[in-house]
Amino acid sequence: MGAYETQGFKMDNSGRRIVVDPVTRIEGHMRCEVNVDSNNVIRNAVSTGTMWRGLEVILKGRDPRDAWAFVERICGVCTGCHALTSVRAVEDALGITIPKNAYLIREIMAKTLQVHDHAVHFYHLHALDWVDVVSALKADPRKTSELQQTVSPSHPLSSPGYFRDIQNRLKKFVESGQLGPFMNGYWGSKAYVLPPEANLMAVTHYLEALDLQKEWVKVHTIFGGKNPHPNYLVGGVPCAINLDGTGAAGAPINMERLNFVEARIREMIEFNNNVYIPDVLAIGTLYKQAGWLHGGGLSATNVMDYGTYEKVMGQAATQQLPGGAIIGGHWDEILPVDPRDPEQVQEFVAHSWYKYADETKGLHPWDGVTEPNYQLGAGTKGTRTHIQELDESAKYSWIKSPRWRGHAVEVGPLSRYILGYAHALKGHKYSQRVKEQVESSARIINTDFPKALGLPTTAYTAKQLLPTTIGRTLARALESQYCGEMMLADYQELIGNIKAGDTATANVEKWDPATWPKEAKGVGTVAAPRGALGHWIRIKDGRIENYQCVVPTTWNGSPRDTKGQIGAFEASLMNTPMVNPEQPVEILRTLHSFDPCLACSTHVMSPDGQELTTVKVR
Repeated sequence: MGAYETQGFKMDNSGRRIVVDPVTRIEGHMRCEVNVDSNNVIRNAVSTGTMWRGLEVILKGRDPRDAWAFVERICGVCTGCHALTSVRAVEDALGITIPKNAYLIREIMAKTLQVHDHAVHFYHLHALDWVDVVSALKADPRKTSELQQTVSPSHPLSSPGYFRDIQNRLKKFVESGQLGPFMNGYWGSKAYVLPPEANLMAVTHYLEALDLQKEWVKVHTIFGGKNPHPNYLVGGVPCAINLDGTGAAGAPINMERLNFVEARIREMIEFNNNVYIPDVLAIGTLYKQAGWLHGGGLSATNVMDYGTYEKVMGQAATQQLPGGAIIGGHWDEILPVDPRDPEQVQEFVAHSWYKYADETKGLHPWDGVTEPNYQLGAGTKGTRTHIQELDESAKYSWIKSPRWRGHAVEVGPLSRYILGYAHALKGHKYSQRVKEQVESSARIINTDFPKALGLPTTAYTAKQLLPTTIGRTLARALESQYCGEMMLADYQELIGNIKAGDTATANVEKWDPATWPKEAKGVGTVAAPRGALGHWIRIKDGRIENYQCVVPTTWNGSPRDTKGQIGAFEASLMNTPMVNPEQPVEILRTLHSFDPCLACSTHVMSPDGQELTTVKVR
């Protein structure tokens, strides 16, 4: 599109073009192209989703009570959040109120997903953008032990011998030449700033998290029967409660199973407090001291979320992470968000490989159209099956461009924390914990850890720290900590409710389609690990007439719209200096901080771009 200005950025694609394809350690397929100037500073960014999701087409004509089982398969990482969003959309359309126990069990399952997903994201998908694995071999285990006890004195696994054993395991692994998940890293790049001891500590916790995460998801198997893709139910949850039950396979939930759930919740809380939070704060401190406060992009100006985690079911005012939109960086002005409003949420396709009757206008998801239209711009270098450089002035992504009241916004844990903090500053009762977390983290990263590590203290405010790649990574850790705390409260409320004699887990009064109106429409929203997730459904004669999902990565990874506005991925890369464009650590670090999930945009195509198969719904 040449040189132009948008959203405070000066876009210029005249410099050297750097292509990263595929962007790895994410769910799905993604391509990123940037232009750097003579100082290796990014002046143009082009984010491309290279897969198409066709589930909206598959769902047409199906029973809405079954939709959750299909949309849950959109992703195998954020397992369950699509199912929860789907049943909420159907319940909204049909006017179904679920029992309190069902609400609490769903909350426990959703928050378990958050803690699991956030930990896996940081340690197994994102940490290697900050941590030089090979450098850990040079670490002194004694100094690593001292570092561990400095940043997290409560963590029991901190002896020099423990770190020496891990280092020896890592050495054998590296010497074998079979690096597995550590293959193809840019080890030794000057973009890494952690000392060897910090690298060894982080690699050690990578392995600890690998063991623990498989235990946490057992909460899903207890309430939902399996993981991934636990079972859900329109009207409640599919598990019955009987405290006198035996606990055999397929039996109702009993006290032994509930005690197991409590043990896993407390395990998550301990890991968050003793490992995850201290690691992110320590890494953030060291990178901040090195001057790496980049990657804010839209988070510095435009953020949005629907709001989540009601303390009292059905009362939006009690949301513990309240929603809204902040536009133009005005944290003191929080605008209300309504996913039902056709003027608020719209999807555009001017630069997406889809077709609308009028591509100058956006469509609300209830009226959404998903019709593929794969065509490359005249300025594209390469062929349809071997693209060298894309033409961003034309269509260049399988992701649509959602906009909130015409604005490109960032969604995700960082957006939720900026909104929660802004609400708390206004006195919102249920988000004060967010304010405590943010201000405590700012103090630690500015003062406490620098002093402990022998570094100069600084005075960055929350408004300066949060809208950065470091802040985006920190927000996920804080949300994980908060979810663990909220989950324990949910569990205790569930136990109290059961002891009071209430064991209901489903409302089946409107299960029979004969009780439904001829036409209905609804929307369901969820705070998915990657951000604001919405499903919109239209029901006619007991069947799905239209179904649209607007997922977090659609918001964040959107291409340009009709006005030339760029999405959050592209904005976050702008003006980022690169140490060595041939080793694009900075690009990966920033993009991975969003945890892109491109599998939410998948379809099967032949090598020449033709559709391989058509699914006919019977």
